Amino acid sequence: MTVDPNRLDALLHEERRFPPPESFREQANFNDPAVYERAAQDPDAYWAEQARHISWFRPFDKVLEWDPPHAQWFVGGKLNAAYNAVDRHRQGARKNKAAIVWEGEPGDSRVLTYDMLGREVDKAAHALRQLGVQKGDRVTIYLPMIPELPIAMLACAKIGAIHSVVFGGFSAAALRDRILDADAKLLITADAGWRRGSLIPLKSNADQAVDGTSVEKVIVVRRVGEASGASMVPGRDVWWHDWLAQAPTTPCPAEEMDAEDVLFLLYTSGTTGKPKGIVHTTGGYLVGVNTSMRSVFDIKDSDVYFCTADIGWVTGHTYIVYGPLSAGATVVMYEGAPDFPDRDRYWQIVEKYGVTILYTAPTSIRTFMKWGPEYLQRHNLDSLRLLGSVGEPINPEAWMWFHEHVGHGRCPIVDTWWQTETGAAMIAPLPGLTVTKPGSATKPVPGIVADVVDEQGNPVEPGQGGYLVIKRPWPSMLRTVWGDDERFRRTYFGKFEGVYLPGDGARIDEDGYFWILGRIDDVINVSGHRIGTMEVESALVDHPAVAEAAVIGRSHEVKGQAITAFVTVKEGVQTGPELVQELKQHVVDMIGAMARPEEIIFAAELPKTRSAKIMRRLLRDIAEGRVLGDTTTLADPSVVDMLKRQYKDSE
Repeated sequence: MTVDPNRLDALLHEERRFPPPESFREQANFNDPAVYERAAQDPDAYWAEQARHISWFRPFDKVLEWDPPHAQWFVGGKLNAAYNAVDRHRQGARKNKAAIVWEGEPGDSRVLTYDMLGREVDKAAHALRQLGVQKGDRVTIYLPMIPELPIAMLACAKIGAIHSVVFGGFSAAALRDRILDADAKLLITADAGWRRGSLIPLKSNADQAVDGTSVEKVIVVRRVGEASGASMVPGRDVWWHDWLAQAPTTPCPAEEMDAEDVLFLLYTSGTTGKPKGIVHTTGGYLVGVNTSMRSVFDIKDSDVYFCTADIGWVTGHTYIVYGPLSAGATVVMYEGAPDFPDRDRYWQIVEKYGVTILYTAPTSIRTFMKWGPEYLQRHNLDSLRLLGSVGEPINPEAWMWFHEHVGHGRCPIVDTWWQTETGAAMIAPLPGLTVTKPGSATKPVPGIVADVVDEQGNPVEPGQGGYLVIKRPWPSMLRTVWGDDERFRRTYFGKFEGVYLPGDGARIDEDGYFWILGRIDDVINVSGHRIGTMEVESALVDHPAVAEAAVIGRSHEVKGQAITAFVTVKEGVQTGPELVQELKQHVVDMIGAMARPEEIIFAAELPKTRSAKIMRRLLRDIAEGRVLGDTTTLADPSVVDMLKRQYKDSE
């Protein structure tokens, strides 16, 4: 993967710099720049030091055994993830501290202290054992964003069962595929869930999914009640509250897990092939996510931490459940959408609970930009001290809007690059140390060795695009693909021997900062020019009329590929041929003539998953006139039909 060295790179020559505020730096957990050098010179010693921040039943004998592509971390160590996330805090000063502060979409709320959470986890762990669930058995969890979701996860971890959380927006067919692949023994679901005031028929989907599978029992949380219309299958289905009522109320001993015992499976969807069951193990994952909370998120005992992701995705696993709870944090967990009942719901939650750290997605930030700052201005956001971005590259102008309107110019922003497979943030600022640049994830965190290489695996010159690679193993890395180690080898280590290939393109600037250019398959080849979609999208979003943009390449008889841009404008902006020409010229001015979009389609909404990622694959299908691929993860499937009509009308 190469990028034309002669093209204009104005977009990525970002001149704005934001050093950490002095008051923040002085109080930061990581404020000694020597940490990078120490981690680079002796990474095993660095990770051993970080491992001492969690509790071990038996100390590890060796930090790392590396037999590419397989790693074993903290060899010989024994621990338990639920003990680290809950029990150890119950025994000390955090016993009565709020662990989970939950806000339901209809406005109901619940607070669980560490002691209360521990009692719920113990009951659920006992109940799992009463059903015959043992260490190593798989339990599929298909729940909305309610407290029973982390309780179920932690109960599995407590007894050594492997949980596989399936996002509540998935269809019955997608749920079934994941149950079958994991060979799950038990399913935990709900009668229904809420989304923008409508019901998500979880139990109905579950009934379709489990028929003929290995699932023996279905546990059902009563979230909605009579309105759900859920029916129970005698002998198979049990209400959650009845299930727990039969369980002992005594403490449940935590299973001693080897550091390399599997903690959970989490399935990722590819554009082709069946979903991959990413395997994460106990010791390395827990050390990685706990370290990330202390270094990247600077977590303190006084913080109220709000990650807006869904636990059905890895961001929720790492940065709602295992990361913050292992660090003894107070976590805000929200069930619903950012615009229900109104567009200020996030800001209402920030004010209500005094949130100090907010972690959200660039797509959400761009949506807030589109809505305008008046929704923020209804609320006092002075409690915020740190902001975070996750999910995809953030455009510089979206970064600036986040900085100015949400952080009021005083909150450091941690733009984090990572993925399901890495387990925790890999490239991100340390907010007490790093001078940030809008749009850049900055540099690898201590202990991570990343680079950008060409097709032959050689490092590229500063300013040149190439493949992002990770050259050394890290604790929270995936261990394999469940049931398919050959796919693991081929997908992640097949191109460069012993080197992890995430599948993203990137470039490193003259200061050593990383700029993520998007997925490798999101690079467009226009007349021999390789153009990253993120670069064109950022140029479009830089225009004052644009709230959001998604760029794809479609087949072109002459150029090979042509650029098509789907653009959402800010409220009150008039669209038409003049704006189309203006936007095309704006891209030319910022990047070069080769990046000029062939066509611009104005769209009221773009197709997004419930985790707020734009599904560019579906946009490519629309532009190419193909049968649409899997749409089960879309937050609003009707958006696709609307776009198909708009695209057809524009031809």
